[in-house]
Amino acid sequence: MSGRLDGSAIVVTGGAAGLGLAYARRFLREGACVFLADIVDPADAVASLDAGDRAAGGRVDVASAASVDAMVAAAERRLGRIDVLVNNAAVFATLTPRPFEAIPEEEWDRVMAVNVRGMWNCVKAVAPHMRARKGGRIVNIASAIVAKGTPYLLHYVASKGAVIAMTRALARELGDDGIAVNAVAPGLILSDTVRANPAVTGFQSAAVLQSRAFKRDALPEDVEGAVVFLASSDSAFMTGQTLVVDGGAVFV
Repeated sequence: MSGRLDGSAIVVTGGAAGLGLAYARRFLREGACVFLADIVDPADAVASLDAGDRAAGGRVDVASAASVDAMVAAAERRLGRIDVLVNNAAVFATLTPRPFEAIPEEEWDRVMAVNVRGMWNCVKAVAPHMRARKGGRIVNIASAIVAKGTPYLLHYVASKGAVIAMTRALARELGDDGIAVNAVAPGLILSDTVRANPAVTGFQSAAVLQSRAFKRDALPEDVEGAVVFLASSDSAFMTGQTLVVDGGAVFV
């Protein structure tokens, strides 16, 4: 059975668990080959996909340009090329909500290093490979939290606002090379990693649910389709856009 991503080679950062692993599973069902990159060893995640030589992985700290360069080189060797980058790695599920003035400086710096600089590092690393082939697709994972201005997670909200801004600017810079840069902004998605930290969900879950037009919890499968759409040729004439997938909590 053919899929929308037949033959595509896709790198997913933060791919060892949570939404990243869910995206990888969907990409495989759509016919792609995937490379899972994560700060933890993704070997068990790769094995769980049961996809043979269509799935591989490697460790990376996206906050380190050298680490990202090595990961991208390994992914290209394994996959043969890189058609799609899904910039999913982020610090979120481990955070403890707190007033902005109580956020430790080192935590602020780590969120920015991973969520913002990490995305920049990954785009820098894949851009030469995509430019050489005059095409490619970059899907940045933002968050609908930016439009809501949710309190007590100022560093995370600010970092995802930067992702949306970077998506727009990168689309301009990479357009002449045929490289599309778009973003998906999910609402609060109950992935396994998010469920593991009640602190980051409990303080906002009731308000999030009430704000939605579809008043139910959101699961990984609710956002997978939007990511596949932006990773595929179905969105061939789209770039610089952010798709909000949050059950109608915000309209942009």
